[in-house]
Amino acid sequence: MAKSLRSKWKRKMRAEKRKKVAPKELARLKHALSQEKKGEAVIMTDIQEMATVVTADQIKEATEAKMEMESKRNKKTLLNESGQYPVWMNQRQAKKLKGKRMTKKGGQGKKKKGIAW
Repeated sequence: MAKSLRSKWKRKMRAEKRKKVAPKELARLKHALSQEKKGEAVIMTDIQEMATVVTADQIKEATEAKMEMESKRNKKTLLNESGQYPVWMNQRQAKKLKGKRMTKKGGQGKKKKGIAW
């Protein structure tokens, strides 16, 4: 849709403005980055005084230990030791898995409703 003379002109003028503003914007970015590097050391020392610094390895070990404590699930049926499905599973999925489990166990599962002909 942007094929009219007006839109072409506006696009051309925006491109020219970008060329004109680019050096000033680059200088501003460089200045901001140099200011950030100077202030970064001060901020990090302040943070270390206020809080304890924990490495990524320590956090990883803590989460792995937490994961091992979770209840064990059967990978095929997704049931835990107490026979509960996961929280994220909806009722329709649970019913479907239960139906599969019952057909294997008892030979025939629940009969489906419908016209029998």
